[in-house]
Amino acid sequence: MSKRVVYFNGQFVAESEARISIFDSALMYGDMAFEMTRTYNQRPFRLREHLDRLYGSLRLLEIDCGLTIDRMEQVTLETLERNLATEPPDMDWQIMHDVSRGPLEVYRTAFREGIRATVSINCWPLITHMGGFAPNYSSGVHVVIPAQQTLPAHLVDPKAKTRSRLHYQMANLQAARLGAGRWPVLLDPDGYLSEGPGWNIFLVKDGELLTPEPRNILLGVSRATTMELARDLGIPIRETNLGRYDALRADEIFCTATTYAMVHATSFEGQTVGDGSPGPMFKRLIETWKLFAGVDFVSQARHYAERLTLWERTGTRE
Repeated sequence: MSKRVVYFNGQFVAESEARISIFDSALMYGDMAFEMTRTYNQRPFRLREHLDRLYGSLRLLEIDCGLTIDRMEQVTLETLERNLATEPPDMDWQIMHDVSRGPLEVYRTAFREGIRATVSINCWPLITHMGGFAPNYSSGVHVVIPAQQTLPAHLVDPKAKTRSRLHYQMANLQAARLGAGRWPVLLDPDGYLSEGPGWNIFLVKDGELLTPEPRNILLGVSRATTMELARDLGIPIRETNLGRYDALRADEIFCTATTYAMVHATSFEGQTVGDGSPGPMFKRLIETWKLFAGVDFVSQARHYAERLTLWERTGTRE
C-alpha cells in the first residue's frame, strides 16, 4: 500500500483517504482550476509560474481558495517533502494542484462544518508517466487534426487551466479512431492550429521557430521555457496564425508539455515531417532543455521504463 500523503483542505491525509464530495462543484460543473508541475532532481520546476497561472485561473472562476500564493507554495513544498522518502532518491515527481469552490450551496445542510473551497495537492512518482512515454523520444509522435475544435476565448478563455475539458477528451477519442498513438492538435474556429490536449505545438520553417498566437491556447510554462531558451540561442521566434498548409510545409514539428518537455512529430496528418527523425533545431533545443533542467530527462525516462513493470507490480521501493 502506498505511503504517499496528500494535502487536503488544510490537513495531510493518506492518498487513499483523500475524497471530494459528490456535491462538489468540480463534479457538478467541472468547476475546478488545476495545475501540474514536475520536479527535476526532486526540485519543483518553475513552481511559482505554475502557481501564478493557478491563481489567475481562480480569479477568472471567482474562487477564493483561502490560501495566499505564498502559503500555497509553502504547503506544496511540504507535501513534496513528506512524500520524497517513499521512493528512491532518483525518483522525480508530478505535483498536482486541484482547487474547486467546494460543494454547491443548495447542499449546504449536508455540511455541518460549513461550505468552503476544496483544495488538494498530491505528488505522484513520474515513473508511470515517463516510463510509458519513453519510446516516444525515439519514435516521435503522429500529429493529426480531429473534428473537434478548440473553444474560442470569447466562450471560455483557454488561458485558465480548468477541469472543464470535454473538448480535449473528444479530440483524444477522435484521434484514437485514426490509429494508436495519434496526437490531436485542435483547430480554432478560424481554422488555425491552436493546441493539443495538454500540450503546445511548434513548427520550424527555414530556420524560424513558429508557434500559434496566444489568443486561443493555454500559455504553457514549457512553451514559454522553450521560447526563452530559443531566444538565448539566437533562434528567431514568431507567434502567428498557422494552418494545415503551414504544418504540412514545415521542416520540423514538435510538441511541448511539463511532463516530457519536448517530443518531435514524425508525421502530420499522415505525411512524414522532414525525414521523420528529430530535426536539427529540435536536437539543439532539447539538449539545451536538459542543461537548463539539470536532468537528462530522456535517459531518465528510459531508465524508468526498465523499472516500470516491477514498480507497478510491487508498489514498493526498489
